[in-house]
Amino acid sequence: MYLSEVSLLSLNICIFIYADAIQVNCVHHSKDLSTVNIVDGESNAKYESKSNDTLYKENDDESYDVKPKITREEKHFMCRNLQNSIVSYTRSTKKLLRNMMDEQQTSLDYLSNQVNELMNRVLLTTEVFRKQLDPSPHRPVQSHGLDCTDIKDTIGSVTKTPSGLYIIHPEGASHPFEVMCDMDYRGGGWTVIQKRTDGVIDFQRLWCDYLDGFGDLLGEFWLGLKKIFYIVNQKNTSFMLYVALESEDDRFAYASYDNFWLEDETRFFKMHLGRYSGNAGDAFRGLRQEDNQNAMPFSTSDVDKDGCHPACLVHGQSVKSCSHFNSNTGWWFNQCGLANLNGIYHFPRKPLGTGIHWGTWTKNNSTIKIKSASMKIRRIYNPYFK
Repeated sequence: MYLSEVSLLSLNICIFIYADAIQVNCVHHSKDLSTVNIVDGESNAKYESKSNDTLYKENDDESYDVKPKITREEKHFMCRNLQNSIVSYTRSTKKLLRNMMDEQQTSLDYLSNQVNELMNRVLLTTEVFRKQLDPSPHRPVQSHGLDCTDIKDTIGSVTKTPSGLYIIHPEGASHPFEVMCDMDYRGGGWTVIQKRTDGVIDFQRLWCDYLDGFGDLLGEFWLGLKKIFYIVNQKNTSFMLYVALESEDDRFAYASYDNFWLEDETRFFKMHLGRYSGNAGDAFRGLRQEDNQNAMPFSTSDVDKDGCHPACLVHGQSVKSCSHFNSNTGWWFNQCGLANLNGIYHFPRKPLGTGIHWGTWTKNNSTIKIKSASMKIRRIYNPYFK
């Protein structure tokens, strides 16, 4: 359609240009004739002049007729250029939008992958924290044994037994329970029954807590009077008690007792100790008869069996309850005594003295401040039991 119109317009333009050229030639020819035939007279010259004026006027009118046609052609040309530009711009815009959408999709895919990876990490972290809070994930190496010594003797004959958490089921116990076994210190086989390290666990507890146990077996804890009773009162066995002490200036001491055992709950788990050995001194028996904590029942703030009736004199002070005097902690008190490893924890290098004390461990006649302490028991094989 546009091609035919362009052809016609081009043809018209060529015709008008050709006609104009002919007219111009005619004008020049007329001028030449007037010059040669000047003798024809003034009248002829005027006629020629008038004719020329008429001719130029006609030529001017024809030229004016061509110009609008050229303008229309230019409009068509501009429209075609505009259409072509619009088509080209549309294609370029579509391509640009497609590229932008592809880039956005790539970015969205990347962000989606990052979100999925982050969610997986969150779920994994949540699972790890859940397992850390749940006591069940600390799976012991051996799920059955009478105590840590029995487990070591059973597994140790095949391979080295690592320290860690184990499940034991002592004779007489109604159900198994978890314990911390020290399989490294002095030959291993130790069942840890108490540990103080950093003051995280509160030892200001009532009777029921000391009865069943509390704390974290991987940190600070008290195993429980009932569990200790079941371990040390198995048939044909005898147990050693080992007390390990660490001072604020990083010195170490110990006190051990053979033939350690407890009476039952009806007698408030009265403690019995055999011979002492060590370098920390025998604080359980003390320096005076009234300080002797051997053969004494366990006491707490709500179950008072410390022998202070109506009161005890401690450092010149009248005390009605040794548990109250020792910040409501539980222990085998007798006139309060010189030993209490369950005392309230006071952080090292603080003005207040430590509540964990072992009165026979001294330096320059001053009681050494204790930073950490632990109690553990192990079987002693008596040839008479075999």
